[in-house]
Amino acid sequence: MSGGGGNGSSGTPASREAMSAGGVVYRRNGHGVEIVLVARPSQRLWALPKGTPDPGETIEQTAVREVCEETGLQVQIVDHLGDVRYWYTDGQGVRINKVVHHYLMEAVGGDVSGHDHEHDLVDWFDIHEAEKRLTHRNQLHILARASDLIAKMPL
Repeated sequence: MSGGGGNGSSGTPASREAMSAGGVVYRRNGHGVEIVLVARPSQRLWALPKGTPDPGETIEQTAVREVCEETGLQVQIVDHLGDVRYWYTDGQGVRINKVVHHYLMEAVGGDVSGHDHEHDLVDWFDIHEAEKRLTHRNQLHILARASDLIAKMPL
C-alpha cells in the first residue's frame, strides 16, 4: 500500500471541493459609504466576511447568516457580485479547490460590537481605506464591483 500525505491510490494528490459565501456590507453615513471588514484572531488579516454553509442552506442564506454571525449586523442582499476561486493545501496535504460567492449587502440593523468570536476585530472603513486594508488581493475586484454598484444607486 502506498502512503504519502493525502495521495490517492493512483499516486495523484487527493483533492476536494469547498464553498463559502459572504460579501461586501455597506452603509451610508454623512461622509459617504463605509464597508465592514473582519480580522482573523491573532493574524490581523483583514478580509470580507464569509463562511461555510450549514446543511440545507442556500448560498444566499449562508451569506446572510455568516455575515450576521461574523459582524453582528443584520443585512439584506442587494446583488450578486461574483465568485472568487482559489486553491490551497490543508494540513494533510489535500488540495482544496474553493469557490467563494460574494454578494453586495446593505446593513439594515445590528452593531459590530455584537460579532462572534471567530474574528477579533470588526470595523467600518471608507471604501479607499478598505481597499488598502484587504489582505487577500483576490477580494479587491469584488470590492471594486461593489463600489461601482453603490455609486450607481440613488441616495
